[in-house]
Amino acid sequence: MTMPTPTDQIATDGPRADWRGWAALVVLMLPVLLVSMDNTILNFALPAIARDLEPSSIEQLWIIDAYSLVLAGLLVTAGSLGDRLGRRRILLIGAVGFTLVSGAAVFAPTAGWLIAARAGMGVFGAALMPSTMSLLRSTFRQRDQRRVAIAAWSGMFAAGGALGPIVGGLLIEHFPWQSVFLLAVPILVLMLILAPVFVKESRDPRPGPIDGWGILLSMLALAPLAYGIKEVAVAGWIGAAPLAVGLVFGWLFIRRQRRIPHPMLDMSLFRRPKFSGSLAVNLCCIMAYIGFLYFVSQHLQLVVGLTPMWAGIALIPGAVMSIASGFIVTPIARRFPASRVVPATLVLAVAGLVLVAVAGAHDLTALVVAFVLMGAGTGAAQTVSGELIISSAPPEKAGAASAISETAYEFGAVLGTSILGGILTAWYRAALVIPPGVPADISAEAQETLAGAVNGAEEIGGALGDALRQAATSAFDGGVVVTSLIGAALLVIASGVAAATLGRSRSQASR
Repeated sequence: MTMPTPTDQIATDGPRADWRGWAALVVLMLPVLLVSMDNTILNFALPAIARDLEPSSIEQLWIIDAYSLVLAGLLVTAGSLGDRLGRRRILLIGAVGFTLVSGAAVFAPTAGWLIAARAGMGVFGAALMPSTMSLLRSTFRQRDQRRVAIAAWSGMFAAGGALGPIVGGLLIEHFPWQSVFLLAVPILVLMLILAPVFVKESRDPRPGPIDGWGILLSMLALAPLAYGIKEVAVAGWIGAAPLAVGLVFGWLFIRRQRRIPHPMLDMSLFRRPKFSGSLAVNLCCIMAYIGFLYFVSQHLQLVVGLTPMWAGIALIPGAVMSIASGFIVTPIARRFPASRVVPATLVLAVAGLVLVAVAGAHDLTALVVAFVLMGAGTGAAQTVSGELIISSAPPEKAGAASAISETAYEFGAVLGTSILGGILTAWYRAALVIPPGVPADISAEAQETLAGAVNGAEEIGGALGDALRQAATSAFDGGVVVTSLIGAALLVIASGVAAATLGRSRSQASR
């Protein structure tokens, strides 16, 4: 066993939080739930949006991704500003802005408007997420309490990703698709009322000056990187140019952070194996998890034929397991090394994805069981790795460390939709064989998306419509099998990283 570092000892011996601290935890869970849900809530609304706004396949992916892309690009900046200006202050600013932009999305007449609104939500969502984690760090200074709080945070984040399609399905069943954007209003209004009462302000006591050039370089690096990855996944190597731009500015950002006396991002954190390894685990977990939700939400509605409400209900067991697994793994992580616990939990998630590939996406029972296994495995793994990320950072840099952690989460969401979704789309287009006799305009729509094919089949009707639907669902199911296996491979990689980097640390419980 290694000896505890000074930072670890401070965290362990800190005062215990009273009931106000736990009330603050409940308040801070509200934006976590909302921002996480917004990563996936549009998945079930996507068919309705596609029928109403008629987006192209690229616009359809942008409607999903614009939020995560912008959010990922601004997380480091928001975390740094929170450390300097006050984390609660940045949280409240983000809540007000998110509420207003969500209202603007309700009136979107075109796909372009909706994409712009989603991007605006990403701007203010970036102010919400790092603040919540860093405020937890300052509220729960005693390690055992903090471990429970982070388990709640991780469980709520995972649950939000799972509940997004469920809530979206329930809303779409009874209301227009615009209703999914109104969900933010009551949640954030409640938070704006309660946060000043229960959440104490927190900031870096020695923040140093605001690094304007660093802020600019971080945005010029992260946004093109996320965009380039997305374009490479969807359109091929045409996305290499923004990818290269992002890498250049990323190098300049890192170079600057290493040279200035008061960096906005402590690069030495990445030299800690537990920190870097935990980030990689979270990235792979979220990528596989969001990729799974991307195809399963469409499959349940467009292939299985469930209504949005019943498709959402089918995912409830997995959502519950996403929440429960974080609390179940907490006492286990106190007794056994994280390098063993994380790979062991990810075995469950790998089994879920392999089950989809073997049993076939047409089997509803297999999909439900697979999502339960996914929720159990990824929820537990992210709880353990998330606690290691925060414990590795000095308390005064909690906002920056939380921002890095959230950047990994959001890039995972972007990659899950863009890469796995892009591969699924590419496979669908390559495998789809349009039956003879289908009109040219319907054929073009069918080749764009599964929703276009299903809508076209309903319009044609009869035997020809049935043939088009069968061809489209068969092509889509083939893509589901491929992306499931890729997701399983990602989680196997995450298991190897965890075993190699997390060492003998027991989720910072003891050393």
